[in-house]
Amino acid sequence: MRSDGTDGPNENANAGNPVFGAGGPHEALYYDKSGGGKTVCALCPRRCALTPGETGLCLARRNVGGSLCSLNYGAISSLALDPIEKKPLRRFHPGATILSDGSFGCNFTCPFCQNHSISRGAPVTRYLPPDALVREALSARSTGNIGIAYTYNEPLVSYEYVRDAAGLARSRGLCNVLVTNGYIEQMPLRELIPYVDAMNIDLKGDETFYIGMCGGDRQTVLNTIEAAYAAGLHIEITNLLVSGRNDNAEAVTETARCVASVSESIPLHLSRFFPGYKMSELPPTDAAFVREAAAIARKYLKYVYTGNV
Repeated sequence: MRSDGTDGPNENANAGNPVFGAGGPHEALYYDKSGGGKTVCALCPRRCALTPGETGLCLARRNVGGSLCSLNYGAISSLALDPIEKKPLRRFHPGATILSDGSFGCNFTCPFCQNHSISRGAPVTRYLPPDALVREALSARSTGNIGIAYTYNEPLVSYEYVRDAAGLARSRGLCNVLVTNGYIEQMPLRELIPYVDAMNIDLKGDETFYIGMCGGDRQTVLNTIEAAYAAGLHIEITNLLVSGRNDNAEAVTETARCVASVSESIPLHLSRFFPGYKMSELPPTDAAFVREAAAIARKYLKYVYTGNV
């Protein structure tokens, strides 16, 4: 789930059926069955073990009668034609637009999430099957649209929908972009990568930050970055500088070095935090520090950008 405020949903795009999964449950691709009808999700490292009727932490996958099902297949909460730079992607088809769609759910629990109404809530959705989404994208080509961005909430918890839509989009000459936290197991990632052209991946902080603030681990995200880069995808990284948490020179240096260890040519976006959700008591990140942080990161990386300043 994106939390930097740079790629928020179009609130006016919500429409239709308020019930999760307006198109009905759709069987998940990655899960194991265990005794007593329990299912174990194998999409991300959480490995949620669910009894019949239980829903995973991501809010998007449920044990339905002993099978793991996606609840948000085709359930669209937000749909907008955005500048590609809003994803943010600064070095991938600059000046183009991209059709951006979001659903609901996330496998992180970040208390600073600025899209929490759809990542951790129950937004109003409308059903838009993959072929209809691709038709929407094709109809916007005349306005400079290059494809589809799966974004706003965490797109990887809509894995089956994203894979199906991305495959259709690729066959029609459209680009596919993921704006993601990168928290996914390697097997499903490898299956999805051939359909993806570009990714903006959050690199939120060090391991302590991930455990304490996100409820996940950092190494999985690093694995995603490395696998996507090795596969030849266009990669850009976003780091939200949260007041009093990771807005210091040491943390920025560590993040920049980490990105540079993959490639010094990967663009890094340093984004300013604004209070909200469960961290409304914090002040916004000092804008002067965001600029200072960019100067630090440029010692290690060729392309560093600031956001929300």
